[in-house]
Amino acid sequence: MEVHKLKYKRILLKISGEALLGEQQFGIDQKPVMMIAREIKKARELGAEIAVVVGGGNIFRGMKNSSKLGMDQASGDYVGMLATVMNAIALQSALNQIEVPCRVQSALAINQVAEPYIRHRAIRHLEKGRVVIFAAGTGNPFFTTDTAAALRASEINAEAMLMAKNGVDGVYTDDPKVNPDAKKLEKISYDDIIINGLKVMDTAACALCKQNSIPIEVFDFLAEDGLCRILNGEEIGTYISL
Repeated sequence: MEVHKLKYKRILLKISGEALLGEQQFGIDQKPVMMIAREIKKARELGAEIAVVVGGGNIFRGMKNSSKLGMDQASGDYVGMLATVMNAIALQSALNQIEVPCRVQSALAINQVAEPYIRHRAIRHLEKGRVVIFAAGTGNPFFTTDTAAALRASEINAEAMLMAKNGVDGVYTDDPKVNPDAKKLEKISYDDIIINGLKVMDTAACALCKQNSIPIEVFDFLAEDGLCRILNGEEIGTYISL
């Protein structure tokens, strides 16, 4: 393992829950889960220490759906946190199948299926070469999984936060799926995201990364070896920093 040649040794990978949908409209499709697991395995074999935060949007969208179910937003957000635990366990199972050691740490106490989140234990797992999946967001309602990812990246001293998108290879001036004239931005600042309201991530998450000087790389996870290419120093996607 030639760790010294990697652009980043320790990363936080943020994956949206929608990445696990595959061809379905709801739930978890094993095919994209295994694809994600294999990409993580290849990156780990390069020598990277990898932590993961996965969203829960494929199962439940707290803010959008809670009102339809008669829930207040806080209750809906807690249901969303439980969805991230389900996704974390599914990804852990896929990683175990391909012999990648993995631990799930939950911000909510679910001791039968996940360790409680303990910062120093998480760092120790990473140092031992285990992939760590952080589930249940921050453990608090009103915070997105983007913010949870930025928080955990800060806590574990990650050198970068990598945001995996589905079929979009970076940050654009507008939605490229709707506006064909949208231009891709190769490098932008945290302030560009916040001031221009670019919908690549939650502004609170962006502000937290700025505060702790954690660069963000946005890339298309469907492109094969994207994670490894970033670790090897290739400039793909969009690089966000000061």
